[in-house]
Amino acid sequence: MKEIKLTTIFFEYQSLSELSVKDQELMQAAIDIRKKAYAPYSKFRVGAAILLEDGTVVVGSNQENAAFPSGLCAERTAIFYAGATHPHVAIVTIAISASSDVKTTTTPIPPCGACRQAILEYEDKQAQPIRMLFMGAEGPIIESPSLINILPFHFDKNSL
Repeated sequence: MKEIKLTTIFFEYQSLSELSVKDQELMQAAIDIRKKAYAPYSKFRVGAAILLEDGTVVVGSNQENAAFPSGLCAERTAIFYAGATHPHVAIVTIAISASSDVKTTTTPIPPCGACRQAILEYEDKQAQPIRMLFMGAEGPIIESPSLINILPFHFDKNSL
């Protein structure tokens, strides 16, 4: 038997004001689009804002459907749109904000497993990390320097 130790490093900001102005603007875009999410079933709204290498910001919100699982998460809505409209422009940062219509979310909400896998595909495709910022409706913000940081054992094209 061999022991495998993994170390991940995250950065925690106590409020939006601790972020750089550029990151504050990106997170505000995620918050703004989160409010436009279509979430009549879960009452859980998520917004994602993606900063591309050329300075373009692409946004997406979760879109639910009565025929589960026909809806789509905010992160995949945004990243697929970025991939479709800017296929040769690298993704630098993705900011995610999540809230509930039922209770106040005060802890950072990371992407779900399916979204992590989708983000991984783009990180692998562009051969450079995608920095991630995520938060609840209020409270601290977590920064991860890459998707691999939150998904160390992953399935990618090399697994095929």
